[in-house]
Amino acid sequence: MAKVGDVDNRPPVQQGFRRESDEGKPAGPSGQEDAGGIEMKKELGLMDGVAIIVGVIVGAGIFVSPKGVLLYSGSIGVAIIVWILSGVLSMVGALCYAELGTMIPKSGGDYAYIGEAFGPLPAFLYLWVALLILVPAGNAITAITFAQYLLQPLWPTCEPPYESVRLLAAVITCLLTAINCRNVKWVARVTETFTGMKVLALLVITGAGAWHLMSGNTELLEAPFANSKIQPGFIAVAFYNGLFSYSGWNYLNFVTEELKDPYRNLPRAICISMPVVTIIYVITNIAYFAVLPPDEMLSSQAVAVTFAEKMLSFMAWTMPLFVACSTFGSLNGAIFASSRLFFVGARNGHLPAALSLININCLTPIPSLLFLCALTLLLLFIRDVFAIINYVSYVEILFIFISVAGLLRLRQKAPDAHRPIKVSLIVPIVFLLTAGFLVIFSVFESPMEVGIGTLVILLGIPVYYVTIGKPWRWLTQKSQSFNRFCSKLFLCMPNSEKLD
Repeated sequence: MAKVGDVDNRPPVQQGFRRESDEGKPAGPSGQEDAGGIEMKKELGLMDGVAIIVGVIVGAGIFVSPKGVLLYSGSIGVAIIVWILSGVLSMVGALCYAELGTMIPKSGGDYAYIGEAFGPLPAFLYLWVALLILVPAGNAITAITFAQYLLQPLWPTCEPPYESVRLLAAVITCLLTAINCRNVKWVARVTETFTGMKVLALLVITGAGAWHLMSGNTELLEAPFANSKIQPGFIAVAFYNGLFSYSGWNYLNFVTEELKDPYRNLPRAICISMPVVTIIYVITNIAYFAVLPPDEMLSSQAVAVTFAEKMLSFMAWTMPLFVACSTFGSLNGAIFASSRLFFVGARNGHLPAALSLININCLTPIPSLLFLCALTLLLLFIRDVFAIINYVSYVEILFIFISVAGLLRLRQKAPDAHRPIKVSLIVPIVFLLTAGFLVIFSVFESPMEVGIGTLVILLGIPVYYVTIGKPWRWLTQKSQSFNRFCSKLFLCMPNSEKLD
């Protein structure tokens, strides 16, 4: 067993924590210890997988992004088309990930696929931007949306105080992190419960919208393409906002190692969840547009709450509660899935080895979860949520583009590899062409956001060579000290051996 300070620069295995494997590979039967270490249990079935995908996707986006899509599309008709095509594009991407996920049944999602196809540096760059932008920013947006909707009834005539929103968002982030640290089954049950509640909230909206339309109130839909913005730059940014609402369709790939029979359940979960989400999203937006004029929708800070005030009368108070439950479940699923990305990155030597520790009693990557919690708390204090969406969407679609390009690369690099699912070649090509359009034209419409996102990516190159490629001696010593500190910290926690 290697000790801290040895060549491999990994923390010692002590009492409550072990590495999954000294060689970075699964260590044996699920949840069992072997000569190398332990691995997390395969406790997620098909419906758990569906609940994770639906639970993560249906969160802040459908309640924040509708006005973003309308703003850049200019008309109801174009906005609906953007919502439909965003769902189709997400489904196409999900099919590509089904092939990648069954060919490379490792946790980590994009990070694992980019590493297999293009090597360690591109994989590290994905991990780098996920660490700085993608994961904590997405979680921060969801937590802030939860707090805004939960507090909105207490301040019916104005926005809730900034400090109250951020404090509540921080509290809920810490609470869900604690649940994720304790038990994977608890996470699954919370996800399933709140997924049902969020689907109920959207059914209430669609039901009210359908009743409104059947009562003859169709005037808002009579000129659906008036004032349309068809410039490529505007369409690209509209798609960014739409795709943000669908983001999370690849999160099940982050936890492949904890999924029962991933060769069957991964593609099945994708094929069940994506059409359901697309249909619900399109119908929900039609309900919004049937009730709220475009100018009222664009001026609303809480579209679903404004809709409820007009349609649900004395029951309008239930909508903020439903939306809060929706974002609560989404944040829970996102924390569960995305923490595995940092766990796998540490296991592969791209992050401090302390983050690859697993608690023996809970079989959860507690250091990785706490690390993600800390990053999310830091980003909770950015005021402009829509600016975050633009940064997140550009970087995310760029690396999804690279991951799907990796599918084509692996077809060439490993043509005889076992592929339980093999999509038609036209599927990744269509996805790459569409994603390429979004990346290119967003440069002209949002140059500052694209420039900052690109700069963050490029800054990862010197970081890689300083910390991974040819690490400085003093940095290696600091890393060893950090690993020792983390091991001692967890061992010194009250009841650290059982975490009860």
